[in-house]
This record gives sequence, structure tokens and C-alpha cells, in this order.
Amino acid sequence: MKILVNGQAAYAYTGGKPFDPTLPCVVMVHGALNDHSVWTLAARWFAHHGFGVLAVDQPGHGRSAGPVLPSVEALADWLWALLDAADVQQATLVGHSMGSLIALEAAARAPQRATGLVMVGTAYPMKVSDALLATALAQPLAAIDMVNTFSHSTIAAKPSYPGPGSWQHGGGRALMRRLLALGEASVPAGSNLFHHDFTLCDAYANGLQAAAAVTCPATLVLGGRDQMTPPKATRDLAGALKARVVTLPAAGHAVMQEAPEALLGALRGALQTVPASAGSAR
Repeated sequence: MKILVNGQAAYAYTGGKPFDPTLPCVVMVHGALNDHSVWTLAARWFAHHGFGVLAVDQPGHGRSAGPVLPSVEALADWLWALLDAADVQQATLVGHSMGSLIALEAAARAPQRATGLVMVGTAYPMKVSDALLATALAQPLAAIDMVNTFSHSTIAAKPSYPGPGSWQHGGGRALMRRLLALGEASVPAGSNLFHHDFTLCDAYANGLQAAAAVTCPATLVLGGRDQMTPPKATRDLAGALKARVVTLPAAGHAVMQEAPEALLGALRGALQTVPASAGSAR
């Protein structure tokens, strides 16, 4: 589904069903150097079980036009502008990694519009090492390999897990490489989406203040083996949000790929806290 946001075309995957703004809305926000495709299973389940789903591509990512935006705060404002354009008044915000920071900031900026907040594979602060930022700038393909290794809990998952033909490391690497190439071909020319996205994660400093402004139910879904955003790095954030914490013990940072059914179960549990009457149409 294409939506015009601030004069630029934005894309949101609707889970295989036409988007209906009268249904309770779930918005899914991807992480660094990813796109909407990481949410396919969850998006399809919710779209076929009474929800309107918008799994977005951030500006300059996937099928959404650029330019990329300069901060988590700007992306939070863009997210509400997208929902305005889709005629959505209220929504549950679900984000992974960098997307979790965007969802947090958005929930804080419009608490009356956020009916729920789910932060997957999150941490605050979400600091990135100087070495990784430098490698992302100078050797982005090498940095992709590093992050892809750190994002998975095993060197090699079982063949064809979680489904026939699956290769988790290869799939994650291919997606990041494709997004990097799209950025290099976008406007401004030569954009390094890897360095851009990780810089935004590293720079975001409003997490605890944002958490204090959130009024909706919050859930953190964490990978027990996450090396990128370790569960221990969520203690202050969980306390500030008074969040329910769900830990998936066998998953790393790539929660959607490594534990798809367990993640779906956690999302379903989180959405049960949203009143059935919390429709989105104005």
C-alpha cells in the first residue's frame, strides 16, 4: 500500500488484506538496514484476525521514497504523519531494534493516540561501538557481516529452520546488502544507510524521558541470547515504562527470524491488553 506522506511516497505492507482504518490498527516498524519484510508472519496473522496492519518502510528504505530522516524524533513524527494520511487516529506501535526507539518516541509524542507499545530486541541507551560505526562507514559490507553474525544466537541454525528453504544468516545478509544498495542509488546519491541508521541508534538520548510520557500498556520482547541489545540493558527502560517483559530464551537479536512463532505468541499476548473497542478510524 502506497501512502503520500509529507509529499513523498511511503510504503506499508498490509498483511495480504486491504487496509481497513475502522479496525484496531497495528503499526510495525523495522530496525536498522531492514524493511517491512521482517514482519511478514506477524503482519499476516494480525491482518487475518481482525486488525488493520501497516508494516512500514521508513523513508529511504525499501519501497519508501527518501530522503532518509535525521533522527529518531523525526522518524516518530513521520510515523504519525503516515497514520494521519492513512486516516488512523489510534494504533498499537510495534518496533524492532531501531524501530523500537521510533515506536517509543512516537508513543511519547502522542500518548492519546498510542493504544499499546511493543519493543522487540530493544535496549536503552542503544549505543554502537566506535569500531562498528567506523567499519560501517569505511567497509559497510564487512560491517554487515559482523552485525549479521552478532544478531543470530547460533553460528548456523538447523537446515531449513524455521521453514523449508530457510537460511537465516544468508537471508539477513542479503536483506542488508539490498538495503545498502538501494541507499547508494537514492537521493542524495551515495547514502550509506548502514552508517546512517546505526548513528541514529547511537545518538538517541530521549529514551527515559519518552518512557515517562508513555501512558499505554508496554511490553518488551527480548532475545535471551541477544548480543546486540542484551536483556540486561533494558532494566531502566522496563522500569520507567512499567513494562511487561517477555524473554525468548533461544533467540538472539534477529527475533523475527529465530523465534517467529514465539514472537507471534508474545505479540498476541501484548495485543490482548488493547481494548477491542480501540478502533482507529476518526
